[in-house]
Amino acid sequence: MSKTQDLSALLSDADLFRSQGYINGKWVGATDGATFPLTNPATGAKLADMPHMPRGQVAEAIDAAKAALPAWSALTAYQRSAYLLKLHGLMEQHVQDLGTILCVENGKPLTEAKGEIAYGASFLQWNAAEGLRTYGQTIPSPFPGTRNMVIKQPIGVCGLITPWNFPNAMITRKMAPALAAGCTVVIKAPAETPLSALAMAVLCERVGIPAGVVNVVCMDKGDREAAAGLELCENPKVSKISFTGSTPVGRLLMQQSSSTLKKLSFELGGNAAFIIFDDADLETAVNGVIASKFRAAGQTCVCANRIFVHSKVYTQFANLLAEKVKAFKVGDGMTEGVTIGPLVNQRGVEKVERHVKDAVSKGAKILVGGERFTPSSASNSGSEAKETCFFQPTVIIDVDPSSYVASEETFGPLAPLFKFETDEEVIQRANSTEVGLAAYFFTKDLGRSNRVAEALEVGMVGVNTGVIAQACIPFGGVKQSGFGREGGPGGINEFQIEKLITIGGI
Repeated sequence: MSKTQDLSALLSDADLFRSQGYINGKWVGATDGATFPLTNPATGAKLADMPHMPRGQVAEAIDAAKAALPAWSALTAYQRSAYLLKLHGLMEQHVQDLGTILCVENGKPLTEAKGEIAYGASFLQWNAAEGLRTYGQTIPSPFPGTRNMVIKQPIGVCGLITPWNFPNAMITRKMAPALAAGCTVVIKAPAETPLSALAMAVLCERVGIPAGVVNVVCMDKGDREAAAGLELCENPKVSKISFTGSTPVGRLLMQQSSSTLKKLSFELGGNAAFIIFDDADLETAVNGVIASKFRAAGQTCVCANRIFVHSKVYTQFANLLAEKVKAFKVGDGMTEGVTIGPLVNQRGVEKVERHVKDAVSKGAKILVGGERFTPSSASNSGSEAKETCFFQPTVIIDVDPSSYVASEETFGPLAPLFKFETDEEVIQRANSTEVGLAAYFFTKDLGRSNRVAEALEVGMVGVNTGVIAQACIPFGGVKQSGFGREGGPGGINEFQIEKLITIGGI
């Protein structure tokens, strides 16, 4: 039997640990009392029984957000900015506790989790400033005595559907611009990691954000989650959906939203190419791959999924990467020195395992890892080993282009290396996918830097770096990786409308 873990005992401020939803300023369970168990992916221990809310409570949250909208949107941009800056300050104050909650429910190492909290807080600071700069304009009219003015206004109630891999930062990246613009929000917390969303609701309550402005609903995977998405998409009181998740779910949400013609912004699946040219600094390139591929145990939408290495440096690069990966410490993220935590659930482990076995069956060789793994920190926890979700960080070489890993996003700690010969060849192979979120390459050639960056069919390119995510940049993709941008100077525009006011008789 799995043990129960007392998460509150790990926190300086135990009140940040909540296991109820947050609707209209009140902490509530499911109306019918239904719950689902939330477990620690590193140990299998139960953390809480979470509310398994029906569709009617999602509608209740939408009603609360709609009722709160007039007063919140009537505040000045400076007043809303002040709320966001106070919230930013509380996040910085509670970074240890917020990081602990994130680590225990998601699995990523504590140091990495605290880094996510800092990243999440940066969206509050950025949008507190951006909210003050939502400028309108005047447009000269061809008609005498007429003036055209364009102003920006909040779009209305926003449904925010967030993923489990960045359970804090993906909330702040959506919520901060929405609140700064004058919108109110209903957040559908991910079933795997709802505690981080609820901790943010606690902080919103503490800074005095009025009831109904921020609402958080929870439910497990399955019929009720599908019903929650349907309510957000079909309810005419919701004006905007912002979703981060898989491309198939994005297609479904887009279809479901068609009856109410909502404004949508989707950040969907990726299959990032990471290219190492023969003139690259290999030590720097290896560090770039590690930063991109193995952060969050490979469970990021922008992580390196297909690593293309020029044939001249292929063997040298593969050996350097393998040596670095061998040095990783895998285990419970709360254990000091751990650099790689578990995957979020068994489905993730099974997918990585399937990709490795398929590649090996087609001639690939394993340099490091390749198997499920139960670290001593998990096996000594009192939980059954089968309940933990670890997979060894893995490097495979001589990967055939027909392998699953070449066309499917792995979402795990698997680094497959493909060999290439020419610039034209690798650009074609990098672009031969239906998605286009991010890509990376390493080279010392300035001309190549510009040519390749412009030729890659993605929304974001990292040149000689494996890290691109920042609050100040437009984050998003092309093709079936979605549309719209989060962060950057235009991120707040996703939550606003432009209104023309034409005045005659002047």
